[in-house]
This record gives sequence, C-alpha cells and structure tokens, in this order.
Amino acid sequence: MSGNGGGGTSAAADKRPNELLASWFVRSGWSKGELARQVNRRARQVGANHISTDTSRVRRWLDGENPREPIPRILSELFSERFGCVVSVEDLGLRATRPSPSATGVDLPWTGPQTVALLSEFSRSDLMLARRGFLGSSLALSAGPSLIEPLQRWLVPSPPSPQRESEPSAGRRPGRLSRPELELLETTTVMFRKWDAQCGGGLRRKAVVGQLHEVTDLLQEPQPEDTTRRLFKVAAELAQLAGWMSYDVGLQPTAQKYFVLALHAAKEAGDKPLGSYVLSSMSRQMIHLGRPEDALELIHLAQYGSRDCASPRTQAMLYAMEARAYANMGQPGKCKRAVRLAEDTFAEADDWDEPDPDWIRFFSEAELYAENSHSFRDLAYVAGRSPTYAALAEPLMDKAVQLFAADQEHQRSYALNLIGMATVHLLQREPEQSTHYAARAIEAARKVRSERLNTRIRKTIDTAVRDYGDLAEVVSLSEKLATDLPEAAEAV
Repeated sequence: MSGNGGGGTSAAADKRPNELLASWFVRSGWSKGELARQVNRRARQVGANHISTDTSRVRRWLDGENPREPIPRILSELFSERFGCVVSVEDLGLRATRPSPSATGVDLPWTGPQTVALLSEFSRSDLMLARRGFLGSSLALSAGPSLIEPLQRWLVPSPPSPQRESEPSAGRRPGRLSRPELELLETTTVMFRKWDAQCGGGLRRKAVVGQLHEVTDLLQEPQPEDTTRRLFKVAAELAQLAGWMSYDVGLQPTAQKYFVLALHAAKEAGDKPLGSYVLSSMSRQMIHLGRPEDALELIHLAQYGSRDCASPRTQAMLYAMEARAYANMGQPGKCKRAVRLAEDTFAEADDWDEPDPDWIRFFSEAELYAENSHSFRDLAYVAGRSPTYAALAEPLMDKAVQLFAADQEHQRSYALNLIGMATVHLLQREPEQSTHYAARAIEAARKVRSERLNTRIRKTIDTAVRDYGDLAEVVSLSEKLATDLPEAAEAV
C-alpha cells in the first residue's frame, strides 16, 4: 500500500460511519479537500513525508476506516486548534496506538536519576524523529485531573539523594566539567532565550534540544553536589525553552512533555521560582488550548509553591497569568483583582534586593501592559464581543505596542501585540484601524518563525473578512496575507 496514512486494521464489514468525527468535521466548516490539505501540510511540518492524503481518504475515515498513526494525532491537533480546546483522538471516534509509559503522560517518578534518563530519552527521540517521523504520534495531551494531580507532587520535599556527594566516591571517575565550562553552559542558555525572543521558536528549536541532550550526558557523570544542582537548573531552563519553542511552532504534546520534564529538573535543582515559571508556561498553553480551569489550577500551584521565595517580578507575572485564566473563565471581578495585584507587585520589582534570574527578565513593563490588556481583551470575547472590556484593553495594548516597538530583542512579542491591537479594534467595530495594525503585524511576522503568531494573524484577518469583507482595506489586507504569509512556519 502506498504511504497515504490510511489503511485501518478493521475488516470492511465491521466498519460503521464515524459519527463523532463527522460531527467535528461538519462544525469545522472545512471541506474534505481542505482537511486533506491540512493533514498533508502538518505531516510535512513534522517530517512524516510519506503521508499523502486526498478527499477519498477523508471520506473513508468518515465512513469508519481507522487510519494508521500519525494520522489520528494529526487530526487531534488540527481539530484542537480549530476549536480552541483539547479534542482528543477518542473524541474523534478514532483509536490510538497505546504509547509507552516513558514517552507519554505526566505521572513520572520524582527522582533525579529517572529525570535525567527521561530527559535524555525524550530529547534524543526528538532529535531523531523530528527529521524522519512524527514524535507527536507517541504523545497525548493531558488535561484535567490527569494533568494537575501528578504535578502537585512538585510541592512534596524530596528526600536527600544518596548519589549527591560533595566529592566523587572511590572507584568513580570524577566529573570533567570545570567551572568555566559550567558558566559557559549557563550563558549559552541565556543566548538561546534571546534567539527565541528575536526569531521565534522555529529557527533554533533543534539547537536547544541538542544542548539539552548534551547536559543530560553531563548529569550522568558523577559531579560535586553544587555542580549537579547547577546542571539540573540548566537542564530545567533548556527543557522549558524547548517546550516553549515547541508550543510556539504548534507541537502541543511535545511542548507539554518538555514542560513536565523541566518541572522535574527544577525540583532537583531546588529552584522553586524556576518551577513556578515552568508551571506558568504550562498555564499559558492550557489557555491557548481552551482549558482556563486547568490554567488557573497550574498558576495557583505555582503561586503556592514559590510563595516564600519568588521575586516581585515573578509574582507579578503569576498574577498576570492568573488574570488571563479568570478572564477566559468569564469572571471579571477576579480578573480585575488579579490585574491590580500584578500592577502593584510589579511596582515593587526595582526594590528587590537580589538580581532577578534571566528567565524572568522578559517580564518587563511592556509585557505587564501586554498581559493585562490581553486579559481585558479575552473578557470582551467571553462577554459576547463586549466593547466595554475592549475599551479597557486598548490603552494598555497601545502602551505595550509602543514599548515593544523600541525593543529589538522581543520582536515576536511586538508582532503579537500588534495583532492583539487589531483584534481590539475589531471588537470596537473599527475595521479600518484594525487593518492598519494587522498589516504591521504581518510585516513583523515575516522576521520571525512562529506558527502561534501566524495562526493569530490568520484568525484575526478571517474575522475581519467575515464581518467587513466588502471594505477595500480588508480586501487589500487579505491579499497582503496571501502574498506575505502564504505558508505556516515549519516546526524544526
């Protein structure tokens, strides 16, 4: 059989129409040809070049044929993105290949050696399969109690590890890592983070994963206790960044797995604020996937776990994410309270006695304005496109755009806030102003590789076309999108 991603295992006589898949398909508004094109494009993005789906194959899926992996996972991701919520393989009426415990899930052992082994295994698989296959085919997104409950063990103190020693034991070769080499690893992580902010997740993801794999090799050698802790911290930061870049290019299950492993590494490093930052990244992903209740649980877990050690800047970031969660849950009172707490706590950041770690440096005044404006914008959507909440978002979003315009390091954030401003003007029924900001967002997006950014631009312009399709400015904007952003950024 040709490599077309079909070929279910059930006999034809046993097939029944897949009513669940048909329901999601009809509500998506896609044609069979469009769904086939989406599947083929996503398959190419993740290296599954043998996939070649057509309309007849889609019809057979709707008639009850169960496709082989990675098609079920691709369909799950496509419908999840279309509807803004987690649409599992089972929700689509499809059967998934049972994944291995080491490759999926979040309920992992909270011990140093297992964390190192899982980081090594997963980063190696990512480097190998991202080129030749589909890493996501062996992964499943977790949500609800299956996500939250295992992560609560982050709060449980770890017993001292007998393998952590101030000096290598007799008969074991001491670690070869010198202090300058360790410092170089730490500064390299800072450099990767800058690259991500400037260029998006699509350009340096493999390099970050490769560096993470190298660090896991070092963690498997006997090292002094202080060196081991610093290496776990580097591993946590790299795993978080690999997860963030995966999230940015649309590899959601891969991103979640990296975030979980980053949290484990942060616990081994004894760095609670870093762990809270990882949880905030997971919270942002859950908001993106339409799971604000899960996002709120993750933020509360982060706040509780770092309540006695996080800097004001980190606490302000967590309050801002709490506001985003409440906004998406349609709770304006709690959202506004969290916005005020974010502003008040951020005002104390300059008085903090200790320097902030590099990973929270992104949370600037511009980012504070951006997050709080997006909370009000999200409230406007939940409240039925309320112009009142959009009016609260506009001045904050405008300040964010102005500040990011002068910041050459955070170009993706600049573009995201430009398109955010475009959505605010659409909510205020001001399509001409919206097209102005959307056109600027397209120009900024051409300089980065971020599927998340490109998707937001496309959705915003689709809305403008739907509501104001006969306006000359909207027609021109739609043509500009087709010319300047013809393809989604590829995951690498």
